[in-house]
Amino acid sequence: MSIRPSEKRVDVPANDSDRKDKDFPTDNDGLGAAPIVAAPRVSEPEASEHVDGGLLAWLQVAGCCFLYWNSLGLINAFGAFQTFYETQLLREESASAVSWIGSIQMFLLLATGPIIGPLYDAGHCRLLLYIGAFLVVLGFMMTSLCTAYWQVILAHAICVGLGAGFLTIPAIAIVPPYFKTKRAQAMTTASIGSCLGGTIYPLVFQELQPRIGFPWTVRILGFLSCAMCCFSLAVLRPRHRGQRRVQGVRSLVDRTAFKSAPYCLYSVGVFFSNLAWFVPVFYIQTYALSHGLEGQPVALYLVAIMNAASIPGRILLGILSDRLGPVNTFVFITASTTIVVFSWPAVTTGAGNISFSVFYGFFSGSLVAVAPVVLTSFTKDLKVLGTRVGMVQFLKSIASLTGSPIAGAILGESRNYLGLQLFPGISFTITAAFMVALRSVLAKKEARTKI
Repeated sequence: MSIRPSEKRVDVPANDSDRKDKDFPTDNDGLGAAPIVAAPRVSEPEASEHVDGGLLAWLQVAGCCFLYWNSLGLINAFGAFQTFYETQLLREESASAVSWIGSIQMFLLLATGPIIGPLYDAGHCRLLLYIGAFLVVLGFMMTSLCTAYWQVILAHAICVGLGAGFLTIPAIAIVPPYFKTKRAQAMTTASIGSCLGGTIYPLVFQELQPRIGFPWTVRILGFLSCAMCCFSLAVLRPRHRGQRRVQGVRSLVDRTAFKSAPYCLYSVGVFFSNLAWFVPVFYIQTYALSHGLEGQPVALYLVAIMNAASIPGRILLGILSDRLGPVNTFVFITASTTIVVFSWPAVTTGAGNISFSVFYGFFSGSLVAVAPVVLTSFTKDLKVLGTRVGMVQFLKSIASLTGSPIAGAILGESRNYLGLQLFPGISFTITAAFMVALRSVLAKKEARTKI
């Protein structure tokens, strides 16, 4: 039966995020269908309007903070596990073999981006969150049962790494549509979760493991992770839903990005920053134990000091980014990080090692936090933000997987730390050069200085 000629179908245009997709039938389709009137829903703000505050918007920041905590925060906390694995659980394995656990974690977190990004853009955010939370918690619980190297690889490296990858893209992409003038502040505030995870998880592990043992310590970390993920699932409300369908390999890549000079400059610059970023994090403690902090327990807390110092860096430079523009701020951050890293060879005292950890944590932490804000600032269509982030994440995964081994090979050949220290300095210099070029291109294109 068809609709009688006297009946008219009324189509009312709606915003992208609220329109009815003709590919999906409604309950009224079929026999005896009634006239359909498409109207905007009132339960959520319009996707084209930026809230710039309010309870719902800042709840997204809080929820994403916990996603960062249980994704990048877990990677930042691996140093505590590596020490335990090397000295106790996996003491028969080499330090290089143990370090692959953390490297695989970081690689999977980033390499899954080209797949997870388009899925996020296609409206599957909640499914990604459920899968990610499940895998992270499952990985913790299975790690508590591990007694062999291959078991730790499967549970701690692969399971936790994949789960963290499912959480990272939503953590980056959910917040931007809720803010405009305060976008950088909101995004950098959310990213503090990675610092908190990298600081608190190691402290909890080091305090509980000698008292209650490795299995129950890891289970407690799993329970904490589960509680935080449940909070995120309860409050997060992505504003762009189902606007891009995944149709084969082509949808995994936004080809228009390759025609964008700003995107290409940004991607290459971020690649070199990730090539260098983990080198001081992985080697500062071993360097300090032979250069100024010989036999002193404080050397084992330098990574925690780095993570703690990055918290004010992310907050202050996030606020500065809203005032000066994210690209201008990022140029300053990369230049400052480069100067700090080139000062590393001059550090030969305990106070110097602590000072270096503080300054490197302050600037390098803000570098990680402001980088997504820069990408968001010149991505005009936020409906493809998840895909573009995923493409960058894949490049970063290659850099993160190879940067520290390259530095380790330099150390092995030279038998001193100078070459290892110059390697990240040169890489950050290249990043700074590409960011200056990015600023120049955007300034000419948009004819303004606050970019």
